[in-house]
Amino acid sequence: MTKSALQIARAAYQPKLPKALTGAVMVKEGEPTQSVADQEAIQKLFPNTYGMPLIQFVEGESKEYAPMNVGVILSGGQAPGGHNVISGLFDGIKKLNPANKLYGFILGPGGLVDHKYMELTADIIDEYRNTGGFDIIGSGRTKLEKEDQFEKGYEILKELGIKALVIIGGDDSNTNACVLAEYYAAKNYGIQVIGCPKTIDGDLKNDMIETSFGFDTACKTYAEVIGNIERDCNSARKYWHFIKLMGRSASHIALECALQTQPNICIISEEVEAKNMSLDDIVTYIAQVVADRAAAGNNFGTVLIPEGLIEFIPAMKRLIAELNDFLAHNGEEFNSIKRSKQRDYIISKLTPENAAIYASLPEGVARQLSLDRDPHGNVQVSLIETEKLLSEMVATKLAAWKEEGKYVGKFAAQHHFFGYEGRCAAPSNFDADYCYSLGYTASMLIANGKTGYMSSVRNTTAPAEEWIAGGVPITMMMNMERRHGEMKPVIQKALVKLDGAPFKKFAACREAWAKETAYVYPGPIQYFGPTEVCDEPTKTLQLEQAK
Repeated sequence: MTKSALQIARAAYQPKLPKALTGAVMVKEGEPTQSVADQEAIQKLFPNTYGMPLIQFVEGESKEYAPMNVGVILSGGQAPGGHNVISGLFDGIKKLNPANKLYGFILGPGGLVDHKYMELTADIIDEYRNTGGFDIIGSGRTKLEKEDQFEKGYEILKELGIKALVIIGGDDSNTNACVLAEYYAAKNYGIQVIGCPKTIDGDLKNDMIETSFGFDTACKTYAEVIGNIERDCNSARKYWHFIKLMGRSASHIALECALQTQPNICIISEEVEAKNMSLDDIVTYIAQVVADRAAAGNNFGTVLIPEGLIEFIPAMKRLIAELNDFLAHNGEEFNSIKRSKQRDYIISKLTPENAAIYASLPEGVARQLSLDRDPHGNVQVSLIETEKLLSEMVATKLAAWKEEGKYVGKFAAQHHFFGYEGRCAAPSNFDADYCYSLGYTASMLIANGKTGYMSSVRNTTAPAEEWIAGGVPITMMMNMERRHGEMKPVIQKALVKLDGAPFKKFAACREAWAKETAYVYPGPIQYFGPTEVCDEPTKTLQLEQAK
């Protein structure tokens, strides 16, 4: 394995742990502080894992434990720091008893069901410490939700003598972890299941989970390239850069990157929905900023756009819903229409409001809405090039304003989408420490016989030694939602709070950023140097924790 200079340097980095974990096996228990929306339904579904207390580890004397084997799964999309979760878990169980073994299931939950695994030994673990990616064992999106899957998984867990399984994933993966924990508890199989909070989108958080791992690194990675583009933008002074950022279900990444780089415009999906803004409202807002900057002689700028914006525009959501329903029932007839006539056909079949919106869309986007469907027949919203959609519509509006004498300037657009670039970056010091602590905490939860818990590390704006490690019952974070026509227990996604400190800070600054060229160029992630530079958490965390 050829190593880069960064890999060689990072191999020597020793992640920091909360002080309470360095010798602690004592548990301080507390009552749940967060209610679940549908408590009766959740309790009925999870009678064996509902109502458990919050856990906080405190300093104490180490104990000796009987040997045990542990399994680990990486589930869902990649996020920086996953390897450090596994490293922390490995070091934690080895400290409990050097005879303990760790098995990794290959390519996600499917590896558990298909009995594909490998033992993770010290020499393997050492190759991956402080590195990005999930390639140590790979990841996958198989959902663990059926009894036959649980039983197939139990077969291999029993064969390998595995006492506990750690599932590293996002909201859906941890929901599945909770379902699996309940099943094994109900069957008295003696298998503990622990979850770890992962997603670069930042939408898995609450009072006990301050941030999901990978968010810090991904935002710093995106902020670096956004800053590079802003500097290029400010140098050439002839382009408007429309930059789409990952985050389909929430705008945390866009908001954090805006706080780090101070672009001229950043759209926050949650605000769009709250204000019932139309697509034209958004286009008009952007066009007005462009026109105002042009009047000041600045025919350039940057616009940040969250990936899931389209689904947050109420009128677009209604259009997509009607399109999904219509095409599900009239797909054959639609496909028989000549390609050149399909757009007019769709317009003639929609309600007047939705027909008008559909007709206003650029032809490429309109075609994507009606042609490219997922296996369930739904629009693949994440594939819509929102950055091009907005720039094209802004260009059209500016052209109309120019004819009316309302706009004097030049408008040329460049388009970017930053997504996969941030998912496997080498973890920042924050994520390296945070992920290692999450994995180590998982080992302590296992040692104390817990199941159905998510590993929790809080007080994360303080030095790592002062972080608070513990666990939160996954059932505390669940509510009932309709999924594919059925009510199912899920962990609710955390959206940007419009009354929260991060958004308020952004809202107080955006008018000045729109007029001025107030760009900040963060540069690359700093791994070596003063702690105030290298270990700094996200602006979001600092503002939320008021530090």
